[in-house]
Amino acid sequence: RFHAMRRTLWVATPPVARIAHASSATKLLGPEHRRFVKLLADNGISDHGDDWIASAKEQVLAALHRAGEASTRQLGEAVPALRQPIELSPGKPYAATQHAHVRIMLHLGFEGVVVRSRPMGSWVNSQYRWAAMDDWVPGGIVGMDPREASAELVRRWLHTFGPGTTADVQWWTGWTLRDTRRALHDAGAVVVAMETADGDIDAWLAPDDLDAVRGPSKWVALLPCLDPTTMGWKDRSWYLDAGVASHVVDRNGNAGPTIWVEGRVVGSWVQRKDGTIALGWLTDVPPARRAQVEATARVLEHELGDTRFTMRFPAPIQAELLSS
Repeated sequence: RFHAMRRTLWVATPPVARIAHASSATKLLGPEHRRFVKLLADNGISDHGDDWIASAKEQVLAALHRAGEASTRQLGEAVPALRQPIELSPGKPYAATQHAHVRIMLHLGFEGVVVRSRPMGSWVNSQYRWAAMDDWVPGGIVGMDPREASAELVRRWLHTFGPGTTADVQWWTGWTLRDTRRALHDAGAVVVAMETADGDIDAWLAPDDLDAVRGPSKWVALLPCLDPTTMGWKDRSWYLDAGVASHVVDRNGNAGPTIWVEGRVVGSWVQRKDGTIALGWLTDVPPARRAQVEATARVLEHELGDTRFTMRFPAPIQAELLSS
């Protein structure tokens, strides 16, 4: 788990992590470093923020290499600087305080030298251990050329989500328009006409993925919040009606759990405290297809067993489903 596109946490294999880090996370480091240096000065902790950060980072990495893995608390015991309180927006009515470990570990994550490793407790626990990246992934993930990585990331996006527009790619990556256009060019993306309700628009395909494809087979699915299938495009109107979107997507565009029937979102779902999966239908669905979705929900209940979880990005309809 590491920060990359859109400053969001992602889970990826080591080869993809290297691509995502070089293309996206490296762009986050400079602004974060300057912000941290300013916070240290504003809090009277150090007027030499570069040196303070470098020392703290060196101590953290040494502690992780000694321990193999460590929780935030264990790191705080090994590196006292991590326990230093830092006031955010000091002197402002909305000022808040956090410990330095939040900024240090974020900084190290953007550098690609630490990684969130195993969770503390069960697989749904949001608390986790830290590890040095080169201990967790042989060779680490740093060192790839950012421009080459950007082109490769776009190629992979096109193979998975294409055809898609420039706006889709820019939204998904979080890059500037200039960087997005350059990566599409470097990837050799081919422009095609994509039919929409408002007429044909320009979209992109990978140069080796231009063959016609068969229509999708009949299928249903219960997908979790922020699932890549739901989050792959900025314009989701072709699989998500506006009336449905208002119930399953929050104001920031984060999609909650969704019910899919043959390529369209038709509702949402939630796990109740007793472990049952409650379904919330938002469009008309034929009885036979509803029965398939309900059968899928029973399978999910069985697979989850005694595991209980809450959604980090619940759909707006979630409260209604939990109370009904």
